[in-house]
Amino acid sequence: MSIASRFAVLQDQTAKVWQLSIPYFKSEEKWNARAMLAAIVALNLLGVYLLVLLNQWNQVFYDALQNKNQAVFWQQLGRFTYIAFALIILAVYKFYITQLLEMRWRAWMTEHYLGRWLSNQAFYKMELARFAKSDPDAGPDNPDQRIQEDLNQFTSLTIGLCMGVLNALVTLVSFVGILWSLSGDFSFHLGGSEYFVPGFMVWMALLYCLAGSIITFYIGRPQIKLNFQQQRVEADFRHHMVRVREYSESIALDHGEKVERTHLDTRFAAVLANYLKLLKAQKNLIWFNSFFGQAAVVFPFIVAAPRFFSGAIQLGTLMQISSAFGRVQDSLSWFVDNYSSLATWRATTDRLTSFEEQIQALTQVQSAQVAINTGANAPLEAQDLQLRLPDGTVLLSGLNLHAAPGDSVLLSGPSGSGKSTLFRAFAAIWPFSSGKVALPADAMFIPQRPYFPDGTLRSALAYPTAASGYSDEALCQALTDALLPHLCNQLDQEAAWGQKLSGGEQQRLAIARVLLKKPRWIFADEATSALDAPAENSIYQKLLAQVQQAQGAIISIAHRPNVAALHRTRWTLEPQAANAAVRYQIKETKE
Repeated sequence: MSIASRFAVLQDQTAKVWQLSIPYFKSEEKWNARAMLAAIVALNLLGVYLLVLLNQWNQVFYDALQNKNQAVFWQQLGRFTYIAFALIILAVYKFYITQLLEMRWRAWMTEHYLGRWLSNQAFYKMELARFAKSDPDAGPDNPDQRIQEDLNQFTSLTIGLCMGVLNALVTLVSFVGILWSLSGDFSFHLGGSEYFVPGFMVWMALLYCLAGSIITFYIGRPQIKLNFQQQRVEADFRHHMVRVREYSESIALDHGEKVERTHLDTRFAAVLANYLKLLKAQKNLIWFNSFFGQAAVVFPFIVAAPRFFSGAIQLGTLMQISSAFGRVQDSLSWFVDNYSSLATWRATTDRLTSFEEQIQALTQVQSAQVAINTGANAPLEAQDLQLRLPDGTVLLSGLNLHAAPGDSVLLSGPSGSGKSTLFRAFAAIWPFSSGKVALPADAMFIPQRPYFPDGTLRSALAYPTAASGYSDEALCQALTDALLPHLCNQLDQEAAWGQKLSGGEQQRLAIARVLLKKPRWIFADEATSALDAPAENSIYQKLLAQVQQAQGAIISIAHRPNVAALHRTRWTLEPQAANAAVRYQIKETKE
């Protein structure tokens, strides 16, 4: 890679960090954030100043030792106490303010990204977009990890590395002059002429660290990709364990333990394989860093020793040269010492940037224009509605549908024909659609797989509204109407209801929500598929009675004849020819 290419990569990385960082320092917390950042900078500068004083102290103290000057010796010990005490106080408050800024920054970014991830169904659309692509690396994986782990790493590494760079630059500027003045001139003869090199120790430190940085870059470069991949395979392994826990009953009924163990072993093997590669890359870097650091301890003594033994400088000056060289060398070696952290930081930044780009891209995906019609007798209308699969395949096109209050519509068709997708378009969550939809206000959708948050039963029943808005009598009546009277005494019991209840009980609990909230329009997607015929008939009679009383309508997806008999209108998805522009068309019939 050419120098220009490397510079372009550096510019791109800087732009990414700036894009992720600047919103917080322009947010409603900007003054607190800027004040804490300024305090950390000031403490770092003060720390460098104290190190300069400590470097000057080295010369006086060691000269006193060499000259056996007891008075100066004790005086300098007292001075060291003041400097050391100031450094201790500075270290404590620098740590505290830095951690406080990291915590508040992380809290703000977490709230910001949670809001963006959960708004406009981005969490749902992101999963659709990811699994629609044949490339498994396309799109951001494991958004939960991005928000929980990557944000934490980004804030801590950004502050730590940026303050490290600042500290290194200020230390370099502060000590390079000291080292230059202490170096003296280095002379050598070449071709019968004598040459002088001023500031010889500075040039030696520069050459030493430049060579170390170049070698470190080439040894440590593989860590960037490996760190990125390690975060991914760790998240995949954790995600699959969560899925085993969520689907524990289904897996147990199928006796799928061995298969799941194989899947988990495969994912964990990927974790170990990538970690072993990362470990070998880190080992190679540690080999060099350890050699580089140990050599740096004696290097200034070796270079300055001829002047000391010739009597040109005293012990104090030699120790001051060693201290100044060490500070300059540390500053110039910052890249060498922090390469592993930089590799992790870059991987984290890339992951967060791709997450941000995906959220922005989702806002540009074309979807049907859904307007909420609040009129008293507002119908459901779809005009020129087109539905596509995530891969671009057109399922339905040119749909013009109408359902009025008092209607009961059954949506039927072959499996995979787009029935549930049409409901998603009505609900304005299907991004791969176009056209217009007028959705009546006060509508509720009952999905095939209802969701229940862990917690009390009353919270699961009232979800997503607060349970405090409903009396115990209303909650119990809804459970009774949904054929779940035995749960009335468990309203305050906490459990994972999505796992504790059977499939039929989960469907009845979802219907109890509808009976509790009494919407005018109901969209039921296989809402009673797990129920027996008598229970299904009883439930549907209650749903029909509710929408009739509210002067609304019900639109159902179902396959059983007894459910079909309860609807007066049928929308049937009929397959088209294999070479047709669309896969299905809707035929409307009334009974």
